[in-house]
Amino acid sequence: MKTVFVTVGTTSFDDLIGAMTSDESVKALIGRGYTDVVLQVGRGSVVPDPDSCPGLTLQVFRFKDSIAEDMRHSDLIISHAGAGSCLEALGANKPLLVVVNDKLMDNHQLELAKQLQADSHLIYCTCSTLPQTLRDMDLSALTTYAPGQPENFASFLDKAVGLV
Repeated sequence: MKTVFVTVGTTSFDDLIGAMTSDESVKALIGRGYTDVVLQVGRGSVVPDPDSCPGLTLQVFRFKDSIAEDMRHSDLIISHAGAGSCLEALGANKPLLVVVNDKLMDNHQLELAKQLQADSHLIYCTCSTLPQTLRDMDLSALTTYAPGQPENFASFLDKAVGLV
């Protein structure tokens, strides 16, 4: 069993949920050997039916007190680009694919994702490039983010928003 955990955090990111459950993304996941997808859909209006991804076992929920266990039991985390979700996912020491919401104005999330990808901690894409990224990503190129060093993450944030 290979599991993908997808999180949108406390927000709504229907485009990500739609892109994850698209035929192209489902085929790409199956092609990489994934069998299970757990979707945390947050406040979104898109709540996929458990049978909507043929070939994958799909679990869907809005919120939990903690998603740490879902992250710990996953083989790949796919997350929106919020700083809190990125930090939690990096702390779980799992491969991380971040999907940037390119519809946001003043997109600091893109800057954060670019910096963390430049440092080989994650791979990022947009909803429109998600299926291709799932097919082509090289997770072996990722390096571990050192946990317990909040000053490193603060430095990433400073670089991302242009303070350094």
